[in-house]
Amino acid sequence: MSKSRVAIFWFRRDLRLHDNAGLYHALKSGFQVLPLFIFDRAILDELEEKQDRRVEFIANALSDMQQQLKGLNSSLMVKYGFPENIWQELSEDFDIQAVYTNHDYEPYAQTRDKAVANLLKEKGIPFHSFKDQVIFEKEEILSGQNTPYTVFTPYSRKWKEKLNQASETGFYTKAYPTEKYYDSFFKSPALPLPSLAEMGFEAVGEAFPTAGIRRELLEKYHDLRDFPGVPGTSRLSVHLRFGTVSIRELARKGLAHSQTWLNELIWRDFYQQILWNFPHVGEGKAFRPEYDRIGWRKDVADFDAWCAGKTGYPLVDAGMRELNATGFMHNRVRMVTASFLVKHLLIDWRWGEAYFAKKLLDYDLASNNGGWQWAAGSGTDAAPYFRIFNPTTQAQKFDPQRLYLKKWIPELNSLSYPNPMVDHAFARERCLRVYKQGLGKE
Repeated sequence: MSKSRVAIFWFRRDLRLHDNAGLYHALKSGFQVLPLFIFDRAILDELEEKQDRRVEFIANALSDMQQQLKGLNSSLMVKYGFPENIWQELSEDFDIQAVYTNHDYEPYAQTRDKAVANLLKEKGIPFHSFKDQVIFEKEEILSGQNTPYTVFTPYSRKWKEKLNQASETGFYTKAYPTEKYYDSFFKSPALPLPSLAEMGFEAVGEAFPTAGIRRELLEKYHDLRDFPGVPGTSRLSVHLRFGTVSIRELARKGLAHSQTWLNELIWRDFYQQILWNFPHVGEGKAFRPEYDRIGWRKDVADFDAWCAGKTGYPLVDAGMRELNATGFMHNRVRMVTASFLVKHLLIDWRWGEAYFAKKLLDYDLASNNGGWQWAAGSGTDAAPYFRIFNPTTQAQKFDPQRLYLKKWIPELNSLSYPNPMVDHAFARERCLRVYKQGLGKE
Protein backbone atom coordinates (compact mmCIF):
# COMPACT_ATOMS: atom_id res chain seq x y z
CA MET A 1 0.00 0.00 0.00
CA SER A 2 1.21 3.50 -0.78
CA LYS A 3 1.79 5.70 2.25
CA SER A 4 -0.02 9.04 2.64
CA ARG A 5 2.15 11.96 1.59
CA VAL A 6 1.95 14.59 4.33
CA ALA A 7 3.66 17.36 6.21
CA ILE A 8 3.27 17.03 9.99
CA PHE A 9 2.70 19.88 12.39
CA TRP A 10 3.85 19.02 15.91
CA PHE A 11 1.90 20.83 18.66
CA ARG A 12 3.66 21.45 21.98
CA ARG A 13 3.19 24.80 23.79
CA ASP A 14 0.79 26.12 21.14
CA LEU A 15 -2.48 24.24 21.55
CA ARG A 16 -4.65 26.23 19.16
CA LEU A 17 -5.43 26.30 15.44
CA HIS A 18 -5.78 30.08 15.11
CA ASP A 19 -2.83 32.50 14.87
CA ASN A 20 -0.19 29.78 15.15
CA ALA A 21 3.11 30.60 13.42
CA GLY A 22 4.42 27.10 12.71
CA LEU A 23 1.00 25.78 11.74
CA TYR A 24 0.54 28.69 9.33
CA HIS A 25 3.79 27.81 7.55
CA ALA A 26 2.87 24.11 7.47
CA LEU A 27 -0.55 24.80 5.95
CA LYS A 28 1.06 27.03 3.31
CA SER A 29 3.64 24.38 2.40
CA GLY A 30 1.56 22.84 -0.38
CA PHE A 31 1.30 19.50 1.44
CA GLN A 32 -1.63 18.03 3.33
CA VAL A 33 -0.92 18.71 7.01
CA LEU A 34 -1.33 16.04 9.67
CA PRO A 35 -1.67 17.65 13.15
CA LEU A 36 0.20 15.78 15.89
CA PHE A 37 0.56 15.99 19.66
CA ILE A 38 2.82 13.74 21.73
CA PHE A 39 2.22 13.09 25.43
CA ASP A 40 5.92 12.87 26.21
CA ARG A 41 6.73 10.12 28.70
CA ALA A 42 10.10 11.72 29.44
CA ILE A 43 8.04 14.47 31.09
CA LEU A 44 4.97 12.57 32.30
CA ASP A 45 6.93 9.77 33.97
CA GLU A 46 8.55 12.36 36.26
CA LEU A 47 5.20 13.64 37.58
CA GLU A 48 4.52 12.27 41.07
CA GLU A 49 0.92 13.50 41.35
CA LYS A 50 -1.45 11.45 39.22
CA GLN A 51 -4.19 14.06 39.54
CA ASP A 52 -1.99 16.55 37.71
CA ARG A 53 -4.11 19.50 36.55
CA ARG A 54 -1.67 20.33 33.79
CA VAL A 55 -2.11 16.98 32.09
CA GLU A 56 -5.88 17.39 32.40
CA PHE A 57 -5.70 20.91 30.96
CA ILE A 58 -3.73 19.63 27.97
CA ALA A 59 -6.22 16.79 27.45
CA ASN A 60 -9.11 19.29 27.48
CA ALA A 61 -7.32 21.58 25.02
CA LEU A 62 -6.64 18.66 22.67
CA SER A 63 -10.28 17.65 22.86
CA ASP A 64 -11.31 21.20 21.88
CA MET A 65 -8.94 21.16 18.91
CA GLN A 66 -10.22 17.73 17.89
CA GLN A 67 -13.76 19.12 17.71
CA GLN A 68 -12.57 21.96 15.46
CA LEU A 69 -10.67 19.56 13.22
CA LYS A 70 -13.66 17.21 12.93
CA GLY A 71 -15.56 20.13 11.46
CA LEU A 72 -12.80 20.38 8.85
CA ASN A 73 -12.97 16.63 8.05
CA SER A 74 -9.58 16.18 9.67
CA SER A 75 -8.29 14.79 12.94
CA LEU A 76 -5.63 15.36 15.54
CA MET A 77 -3.24 12.44 15.98
CA VAL A 78 -2.28 12.08 19.64
CA LYS A 79 0.50 9.72 20.70
CA TYR A 80 1.77 8.66 24.13
CA GLY A 81 5.40 7.65 24.44
CA PHE A 82 8.96 8.86 23.86
CA PRO A 83 9.26 11.35 20.97
CA GLU A 84 12.17 9.70 19.14
CA ASN A 85 10.38 6.35 19.13
CA ILE A 86 7.16 7.93 17.91
CA TRP A 87 8.88 9.83 15.12
CA GLN A 88 10.56 6.62 14.01
CA GLU A 89 7.13 4.94 13.81
CA LEU A 90 5.56 7.91 11.99
CA SER A 91 8.36 7.91 9.41
CA GLU A 92 7.49 4.28 8.65
CA ASP A 93 3.72 4.87 8.50
CA PHE A 94 3.68 8.07 6.39
CA ASP A 95 5.56 9.59 3.48
CA ILE A 96 6.61 12.65 5.49
CA GLN A 97 7.65 15.57 3.32
CA ALA A 98 8.49 17.99 6.16
CA VAL A 99 7.90 18.54 9.88
CA TYR A 100 6.84 21.91 11.28
CA THR A 101 6.71 23.08 14.88
CA ASN A 102 7.31 26.12 17.11
CA HIS A 103 10.38 26.89 19.22
CA ASP A 104 10.64 25.74 22.81
CA TYR A 105 13.52 27.30 24.75
CA GLU A 106 13.81 24.98 27.75
CA PRO A 107 16.93 22.76 28.05
CA TYR A 108 15.09 19.43 27.77
CA ALA A 109 13.05 20.69 24.81
CA GLN A 110 16.18 21.81 22.98
CA THR A 111 17.83 18.41 23.52
CA ARG A 112 14.66 16.60 22.41
CA ASP A 113 14.21 18.74 19.30
CA LYS A 114 17.84 18.31 18.28
CA ALA A 115 17.52 14.52 18.58
CA VAL A 116 14.29 14.48 16.55
CA ALA A 117 15.73 16.82 13.90
CA ASN A 118 18.77 14.56 13.54
CA LEU A 119 16.58 11.45 13.23
CA LEU A 120 14.49 13.14 10.54
CA LYS A 121 17.57 14.46 8.74
CA GLU A 122 18.87 10.91 8.36
CA LYS A 123 15.64 10.14 6.53
CA GLY A 124 15.85 13.24 4.36
CA ILE A 125 12.96 14.97 6.16
CA PRO A 126 13.40 18.71 6.89
CA PHE A 127 12.53 20.02 10.36
CA HIS A 128 11.21 23.62 10.45
CA SER A 129 10.71 25.54 13.71
CA PHE A 130 9.30 29.05 14.25
CA LYS A 131 8.93 31.72 16.94
CA ASP A 132 5.42 31.65 18.40
CA GLN A 133 5.18 31.86 22.20
CA VAL A 134 6.93 35.22 22.64
CA ILE A 135 6.99 38.55 20.82
CA PHE A 136 10.79 38.79 20.89
CA GLU A 137 13.14 35.86 21.48
CA LYS A 138 16.76 34.82 21.91
CA GLU A 139 18.94 37.75 20.73
CA GLU A 140 16.28 39.96 19.12
CA ILE A 141 16.53 42.53 21.93
CA LEU A 142 20.14 43.50 22.63
CA SER A 143 21.86 46.41 24.35
CA GLY A 144 23.94 49.03 22.56
CA GLN A 145 26.93 46.76 23.21
CA ASN A 146 25.17 43.89 21.41
CA THR A 147 24.80 41.94 24.64
CA PRO A 148 21.65 40.47 26.23
CA TYR A 149 19.92 42.66 28.80
CA THR A 150 20.01 41.45 32.39
CA VAL A 151 17.96 44.30 33.86
CA PHE A 152 14.27 44.51 33.07
CA THR A 153 13.66 48.26 32.73
CA PRO A 154 16.09 48.96 29.85
CA TYR A 155 15.04 45.66 28.25
CA SER A 156 11.37 46.67 28.33
CA ARG A 157 12.22 50.10 26.96
CA LYS A 158 14.05 48.54 23.99
CA TRP A 159 11.25 45.97 23.59
CA LYS A 160 8.64 48.71 23.25
CA GLU A 161 10.89 50.78 21.01
CA LYS A 162 11.33 47.87 18.58
CA LEU A 163 7.60 47.18 18.60
CA ASN A 164 6.79 50.84 17.93
CA GLN A 165 9.17 50.95 14.98
CA ALA A 166 7.00 48.32 13.31
CA SER A 167 3.69 49.78 14.51
CA GLU A 168 2.49 50.81 11.05
CA THR A 169 2.61 47.26 9.75
CA GLY A 170 1.96 45.58 13.11
CA PHE A 171 4.67 43.13 12.03
CA TYR A 172 5.36 41.63 15.45
CA THR A 173 1.77 41.52 16.72
CA LYS A 174 -0.10 40.67 13.53
CA ALA A 175 -2.01 37.37 13.60
CA TYR A 176 -1.02 34.49 11.34
CA PRO A 177 -4.18 33.89 9.23
CA THR A 178 -4.21 30.10 9.49
CA GLU A 179 -7.97 30.04 8.74
CA LYS A 180 -7.29 30.88 5.09
CA TYR A 181 -5.53 27.54 4.66
CA TYR A 182 -7.66 25.12 6.69
CA ASP A 183 -8.39 23.19 3.48
CA SER A 184 -4.80 21.96 3.69
CA PHE A 185 -5.43 19.77 6.75
CA PHE A 186 -5.02 16.07 6.02
CA LYS A 187 -8.45 14.52 5.54
CA SER A 188 -9.10 11.78 8.06
CA PRO A 189 -11.90 10.36 10.22
CA ALA A 190 -11.60 11.40 13.87
CA LEU A 191 -8.90 9.40 15.62
CA PRO A 192 -9.35 8.41 19.28
CA LEU A 193 -7.47 10.46 21.86
CA PRO A 194 -5.74 8.57 24.69
CA SER A 195 -7.62 8.96 27.97
CA LEU A 196 -6.04 10.21 31.17
CA ALA A 197 -6.55 6.76 32.68
CA GLU A 198 -4.71 5.07 29.82
CA MET A 199 -1.70 7.24 30.67
CA GLY A 200 -1.96 6.60 34.41
CA PHE A 201 -3.59 9.91 35.38
CA GLU A 202 -6.88 10.92 36.96
CA ALA A 203 -9.11 13.90 36.29
CA VAL A 204 -9.65 16.49 39.01
CA GLY A 205 -12.77 17.64 37.18
CA GLU A 206 -12.67 21.27 38.33
CA ALA A 207 -13.22 24.11 35.86
CA PHE A 208 -10.15 25.89 34.52
CA PRO A 209 -9.91 29.67 34.08
CA THR A 210 -11.46 30.83 30.82
CA ALA A 211 -9.26 32.07 27.98
CA GLY A 212 -11.04 35.41 27.57
CA ILE A 213 -10.18 38.77 29.10
CA ARG A 214 -12.50 41.71 29.58
CA ARG A 215 -11.54 45.25 28.62
CA GLU A 216 -12.81 46.50 32.01
CA LEU A 217 -10.36 44.23 33.82
CA LEU A 218 -7.45 45.53 31.76
CA GLU A 219 -8.45 49.13 32.40
CA LYS A 220 -8.51 48.50 36.18
CA TYR A 221 -5.51 46.17 36.20
CA HIS A 222 -3.01 48.76 37.40
CA ASP A 223 -5.12 49.56 40.45
CA LEU A 224 -6.28 46.06 41.41
CA ARG A 225 -3.52 43.64 40.41
CA ASP A 226 -1.78 43.57 43.81
CA PHE A 227 -4.86 42.65 45.84
CA PRO A 228 -5.32 38.87 46.01
CA GLY A 229 -8.77 39.09 47.58
CA VAL A 230 -10.36 40.72 44.53
CA PRO A 231 -10.60 39.43 40.92
CA GLY A 232 -8.10 41.92 39.52
CA THR A 233 -5.87 39.67 37.40
CA SER A 234 -6.52 37.97 34.08
CA ARG A 235 -5.84 34.34 35.16
CA LEU A 236 -4.53 33.76 31.63
CA SER A 237 -1.15 32.40 32.71
CA VAL A 238 -2.09 28.74 32.13
CA HIS A 239 -3.42 29.60 28.67
CA LEU A 240 -0.17 31.39 27.86
CA ARG A 241 1.83 28.46 29.20
CA PHE A 242 0.14 25.95 26.90
CA GLY A 243 -0.57 28.31 24.02
CA THR A 244 -4.36 28.10 24.00
CA VAL A 245 -4.22 31.88 23.48
CA SER A 246 -1.94 33.83 21.16
CA ILE A 247 0.72 36.08 22.67
CA ARG A 248 0.24 38.44 19.71
CA GLU A 249 -3.46 38.87 20.43
CA LEU A 250 -2.73 39.58 24.10
CA ALA A 251 0.03 42.05 23.28
CA ARG A 252 -2.40 43.96 21.06
CA LYS A 253 -4.88 44.14 23.94
CA GLY A 254 -2.19 45.29 26.33
CA LEU A 255 -1.07 48.02 23.93
CA ALA A 256 -4.65 49.22 23.58
CA HIS A 257 -5.84 49.05 27.18
CA SER A 258 -3.11 48.55 29.81
CA GLN A 259 0.61 49.28 29.75
CA THR A 260 0.91 47.69 33.20
CA TRP A 261 -0.55 44.43 31.93
CA LEU A 262 1.64 44.64 28.82
CA ASN A 263 4.66 44.84 31.13
CA GLU A 264 3.73 41.43 32.54
CA LEU A 265 3.91 39.98 29.02
CA ILE A 266 7.29 41.67 28.56
CA TRP A 267 8.51 39.99 31.77
CA ARG A 268 7.71 36.63 30.11
CA ASP A 269 9.84 37.53 27.10
CA PHE A 270 12.59 38.83 29.39
CA TYR A 271 12.86 35.58 31.35
CA GLN A 272 12.72 33.46 28.19
CA GLN A 273 15.67 35.34 26.70
CA ILE A 274 17.54 35.03 30.01
CA LEU A 275 17.06 31.25 29.89
CA TRP A 276 18.26 31.17 26.29
CA ASN A 277 21.29 33.44 26.72
CA PHE A 278 22.31 32.25 30.20
CA PRO A 279 21.40 28.53 30.15
CA HIS A 280 23.09 27.84 33.49
CA VAL A 281 19.99 29.25 35.23
CA GLY A 282 18.02 26.29 33.85
CA GLU A 283 20.60 23.89 35.28
CA GLY A 284 20.02 24.67 38.95
CA LYS A 285 22.65 27.40 39.24
CA ALA A 286 22.35 30.96 40.48
CA PHE A 287 22.51 33.62 37.79
CA ARG A 288 25.04 35.39 40.05
CA PRO A 289 27.54 32.65 40.98
CA GLU A 290 28.47 34.24 44.31
CA TYR A 291 24.98 33.45 45.60
CA ASP A 292 25.76 29.75 45.41
CA ARG A 293 27.95 30.34 48.47
CA ILE A 294 25.02 31.18 50.76
CA GLY A 295 24.88 28.84 53.77
CA TRP A 296 21.33 27.54 53.40
CA ARG A 297 19.56 25.68 56.20
CA LYS A 298 18.52 22.16 55.21
CA ASP A 299 15.55 22.04 57.56
CA VAL A 300 13.00 19.60 56.15
CA ALA A 301 10.47 20.19 58.95
CA ASP A 302 10.44 23.95 58.31
CA PHE A 303 10.15 23.35 54.57
CA ASP A 304 7.23 20.97 55.09
CA ALA A 305 5.43 23.55 57.26
CA TRP A 306 5.88 26.14 54.49
CA CYS A 307 4.59 23.69 51.86
CA ALA A 308 1.52 22.91 53.96
CA GLY A 309 0.67 26.55 54.69
CA LYS A 310 1.32 26.24 58.44
CA THR A 311 3.96 28.88 59.09
CA GLY A 312 1.82 31.09 61.35
CA TYR A 313 2.10 33.97 58.87
CA PRO A 314 -1.39 34.27 57.33
CA LEU A 315 -0.49 35.69 53.91
CA VAL A 316 2.18 33.02 53.39
CA ASP A 317 -0.16 30.26 54.54
CA ALA A 318 -3.10 31.49 52.44
CA GLY A 319 -0.89 31.52 49.36
CA MET A 320 0.45 28.02 49.89
CA ARG A 321 -3.03 26.65 50.57
CA GLU A 322 -4.37 28.30 47.43
CA LEU A 323 -1.50 26.74 45.46
CA ASN A 324 -2.06 23.28 46.92
CA ALA A 325 -5.81 23.40 46.37
CA THR A 326 -5.99 25.02 42.93
CA GLY A 327 -2.57 25.04 41.24
CA PHE A 328 -2.70 28.85 41.17
CA MET A 329 -1.21 31.57 43.35
CA HIS A 330 -1.63 35.31 43.02
CA ASN A 331 1.56 37.00 41.79
CA ARG A 332 1.95 39.35 44.78
CA VAL A 333 1.58 36.37 47.09
CA ARG A 334 4.13 34.37 45.08
CA MET A 335 6.70 37.05 45.91
CA VAL A 336 5.81 37.00 49.62
CA THR A 337 5.82 33.19 49.96
CA ALA A 338 9.10 32.89 48.06
CA SER A 339 10.77 35.62 50.09
CA PHE A 340 9.60 33.99 53.32
CA LEU A 341 11.08 30.59 52.44
CA VAL A 342 14.39 32.02 51.32
CA LYS A 343 14.93 34.88 53.75
CA HIS A 344 12.89 34.05 56.86
CA LEU A 345 13.65 30.32 56.84
CA LEU A 346 16.97 30.53 54.96
CA ILE A 347 16.02 27.53 52.84
CA ASP A 348 17.57 27.19 49.39
CA TRP A 349 15.44 28.84 46.70
CA ARG A 350 15.85 25.69 44.58
CA TRP A 351 13.67 23.76 47.05
CA GLY A 352 10.88 26.28 46.58
CA GLU A 353 11.39 26.44 42.83
CA ALA A 354 10.99 22.65 42.63
CA TYR A 355 7.84 22.72 44.77
CA PHE A 356 6.23 25.39 42.61
CA ALA A 357 7.26 23.40 39.51
CA LYS A 358 5.35 20.44 40.92
CA LYS A 359 2.22 22.38 41.87
CA LEU A 360 1.74 25.37 39.55
CA LEU A 361 -0.82 24.94 36.80
CA ASP A 362 0.99 27.64 34.81
CA TYR A 363 4.48 26.28 35.56
CA ASP A 364 7.01 27.67 33.15
CA LEU A 365 10.73 27.05 33.75
CA ALA A 366 11.93 30.49 32.65
CA SER A 367 9.40 32.51 34.67
CA ASN A 368 9.45 30.24 37.72
CA ASN A 369 13.24 30.28 37.88
CA GLY A 370 13.32 34.02 37.27
CA GLY A 371 10.82 34.69 40.04
CA TRP A 372 12.59 32.52 42.60
CA GLN A 373 16.02 33.94 41.82
CA TRP A 374 14.51 37.45 42.02
CA ALA A 375 13.23 36.66 45.52
CA ALA A 376 16.57 35.15 46.58
CA GLY A 377 18.59 38.08 45.23
CA SER A 378 20.61 35.70 43.08
CA GLY A 379 19.03 36.44 39.71
CA THR A 380 18.83 39.11 37.05
CA ASP A 381 17.42 42.43 38.13
CA ALA A 382 16.84 40.80 41.50
CA ALA A 383 15.61 42.23 44.77
CA PRO A 384 18.76 43.12 46.76
CA TYR A 385 19.67 40.62 49.46
CA PHE A 386 18.80 43.13 52.17
CA ARG A 387 15.23 43.61 50.89
CA ILE A 388 13.15 41.32 53.08
CA PHE A 389 9.36 41.36 52.81
CA ASN A 390 7.47 41.60 56.10
CA PRO A 391 4.53 39.19 55.51
CA THR A 392 2.43 40.90 58.18
CA THR A 393 2.65 44.38 56.70
CA GLN A 394 2.21 42.93 53.20
CA ALA A 395 -1.08 41.39 54.33
CA GLN A 396 -2.21 44.66 55.93
CA LYS A 397 -1.40 46.60 52.77
CA PHE A 398 -2.72 44.22 50.10
CA ASP A 399 -5.53 42.38 51.93
CA PRO A 400 -6.77 45.06 54.34
CA GLN A 401 -10.25 43.51 54.69
CA ARG A 402 -8.77 40.02 55.03
CA LEU A 403 -10.88 38.72 52.16
CA TYR A 404 -8.08 36.50 50.88
CA LEU A 405 -6.93 35.37 54.31
CA LYS A 406 -10.44 34.38 55.45
CA LYS A 407 -11.04 32.42 52.26
CA TRP A 408 -8.02 30.19 52.67
CA ILE A 409 -7.57 30.13 56.47
CA PRO A 410 -10.98 29.54 58.05
CA GLU A 411 -9.32 28.85 61.42
CA LEU A 412 -7.39 32.15 61.31
CA ASN A 413 -8.68 33.62 64.59
CA SER A 414 -8.90 30.34 66.49
CA LEU A 415 -6.53 28.51 68.79
CA SER A 416 -5.92 25.90 66.09
CA TYR A 417 -4.01 28.38 63.94
CA PRO A 418 -0.27 28.09 64.68
CA ASN A 419 1.89 30.83 66.14
CA PRO A 420 4.54 32.30 63.80
CA MET A 421 7.26 29.69 63.34
CA VAL A 422 9.97 32.35 63.40
CA ASP A 423 10.07 35.93 64.67
CA HIS A 424 10.33 38.45 61.82
CA ALA A 425 13.02 40.63 63.45
CA PHE A 426 15.13 37.59 64.36
CA ALA A 427 14.73 36.11 60.86
CA ARG A 428 15.69 39.39 59.23
CA GLU A 429 18.89 39.74 61.26
CA ARG A 430 19.83 36.09 60.66
CA CYS A 431 19.25 36.45 56.93
CA LEU A 432 21.41 39.57 56.66
CA ARG A 433 24.21 37.91 58.64
CA VAL A 434 24.22 34.68 56.59
CA TYR A 435 23.96 36.51 53.26
CA LYS A 436 26.81 38.85 54.18
CA GLN A 437 28.96 35.88 55.16
CA GLY A 438 28.23 34.04 51.93
CA LEU A 439 28.76 37.09 49.74
CA GLY A 440 31.91 38.18 51.56
CA LYS A 441 30.39 41.52 52.58
CA GLU A 442 31.38 41.38 56.24
